[in-house]
Amino acid sequence: MAENTTLPVAELETLIAAALAASNTSGANARSVACALTQAEIDGQKGHGLSRVPSYSAQAKAGKVDGHATPQVRQTRPGSLMIDVGNGFAFPAVDLAVERLPPAAQGCGIAACGFVRSHHFGVVGRHVERLAEAGLIALAFANTPKAMAPWGGRQPVFGTSPLAFAAPQRSGPPIVVDLALSQVARGKILTAAQKGEPIPAGWAVDEQGQPTTDAKAALKGALQPIGGSKGAALALMVEVLAVALTGANFGFEASSFFDAEGGPPGVGQLLIAIDPGAFAGRDAVLDRVARLAQAVEGEGARLPGSRRLAAREKARAEGVTVDAKLLAEVRQLGNRE
Repeated sequence: MAENTTLPVAELETLIAAALAASNTSGANARSVACALTQAEIDGQKGHGLSRVPSYSAQAKAGKVDGHATPQVRQTRPGSLMIDVGNGFAFPAVDLAVERLPPAAQGCGIAACGFVRSHHFGVVGRHVERLAEAGLIALAFANTPKAMAPWGGRQPVFGTSPLAFAAPQRSGPPIVVDLALSQVARGKILTAAQKGEPIPAGWAVDEQGQPTTDAKAALKGALQPIGGSKGAALALMVEVLAVALTGANFGFEASSFFDAEGGPPGVGQLLIAIDPGAFAGRDAVLDRVARLAQAVEGEGARLPGSRRLAAREKARAEGVTVDAKLLAEVRQLGNRE
């Protein structure tokens, strides 16, 4: 069984930033990425957290991702932006979009930002949550390197096609929906492979299209879509919104997020922000969201994304618990000249 260790949130973020800075990444970019990965670790999204640091570092050293890239913004219409990520890490570009989208949405009612020549988008739900914290309803769509076969096919064509939604609440944190259209996010299989642990049946097939519980075999095969043909159809939709609309690489054209081989993945994403004030009005929308939330919780159910709140409280009080072996590897990366 893997051994874990607990450390303060600030210390984990500092260690991640140091590992990236020692791996041909600018200080500003390293801090942006470290903030995102640390938040993922806190929220229990470990496939998007500390486990990404070794591959991110290797890619920055090899030049597959440009650790010194500065995202470039182009205002294409009053309510639309395009950000050229420059084959750098996606998180500095997301920071820029989260800054620019609220005033654009307030001015136009709806605003959208497309990302091109991008990289791993991390926990997509966190990006829309940040916009919801600014009072906006938000949606996000992202494509990833091929991992999932179209319905009736055998070879991967689509990525995991993550998408997310967030809505503000008047007296509470935003409601957040975050899901991949595969049975599971590929990052969870990566974490299992790193730990030498099996995965549940139904998550993936191997290279021969046969069901497998071997995480390493699954990484070489294909993920299964949620909802069968419906999930595969939604994945096609995400590819159009995140890729065709932005001019990025489709999943079957993109290189892997998990190794330093080949050129930059060059994937795409789309982030949409909606100002409630442009429709029924801010107060009316907040009242309707509250009514819906009450109906859900009145049935004894929890609102989507609510588990992250307890995890954050625990991290603030006790620190964040991570895999000790992985932490040692990240610490070593930061100690290198």
